[in-house]
Amino acid sequence: QVQLVETGGGLVQAGGSLRLSCAASGNIFRINDMGWYRQAPGQQRELVAAITRYGNTNYADSVKGRFTISSDNAKNTVYLQMNSLKPEDTAVYFCNANVRVLPSGREYNYWGQGTQVTVSS
Repeated sequence: QVQLVETGGGLVQAGGSLRLSCAASGNIFRINDMGWYRQAPGQQRELVAAITRYGNTNYADSVKGRFTISSDNAKNTVYLQMNSLKPEDTAVYFCNANVRVLPSGREYNYWGQGTQVTVSS
């Protein structure tokens, strides 16, 4: 089994910054990619940003230039630096990872429990 634990959410004023972290643990052989999704009330979960183990990144248009995703492969951890936050960024942010597990080497997809980010106007 693999667990993803997110930290760093909270309440911030518009224009402020937050940094989210997600640490993976368990029977990990290799993490192929990790990402952040978010879900606002009444809306579908959407991709915010993703990063491969080789450092290739992908961002939603709505966060380009404001959010930065990074990772530490040695620590099995992914980060999301969120700057210039807007009220519309308010959502529960979920960590996601595609992980090759021990001992099979098969790849599975995992989700964290989510962390609330609230941006006040």
